[in-house]
Amino acid sequence: MKRSVAIALVAFFVLAQTIPAQAPPQPPKPGPAHKRLAYFVGTWTAEGEAKASPFGPAGKFSVKERNEWFTGGLFLITHADEKGPLGEVKGLSIMGYDPDQKVYTYYAINSGGMVEASKGTVSGDTWTWTSDTKAGGKMVKSRFTVKEVPPTSYNFKFETMDGGNWTTIMEGTSNKVVAEKAAKAAKAK
Repeated sequence: MKRSVAIALVAFFVLAQTIPAQAPPQPPKPGPAHKRLAYFVGTWTAEGEAKASPFGPAGKFSVKERNEWFTGGLFLITHADEKGPLGEVKGLSIMGYDPDQKVYTYYAINSGGMVEASKGTVSGDTWTWTSDTKAGGKMVKSRFTVKEVPPTSYNFKFETMDGGNWTTIMEGTSNKVVAEKAAKAAKAK
């Protein structure tokens, strides 16, 4: 019996030596869709105006966003500081790309209790994000559109569906801080 076990172990080790070792699975690499998010990397300042809605009162607002790649280059992490009709609000969001569904993803939370999950597409220079968001105690279909103004700006608009029509709730412009500093430096010369 001991001899049979010994022969089986020797056979196993010989066989294991002849089978090529498989490399451990590698983490996914960023593809072109992930790299498309690079437009938003950096620090941005936004200004705009909100209309009274279930999301809050009307008024002007400003936002400073710091966008950076998460380890691996598959997701973009955003820290936001907003000042507006609701006071000062801090936010955290994650943008990425889901290759299985072939859509961009956006998950956000803020210090005001907002939670959002959106799916997005990009066509040329226009990004369109849609979601069903809770506002004023009811679910609201929403759309956030970003139109790039290369190389360092974009215009945005937030709309909600009301009776089959889109109603603009908020719109504004965002500029990359590096571009603002370079422009000021060029004017100073």
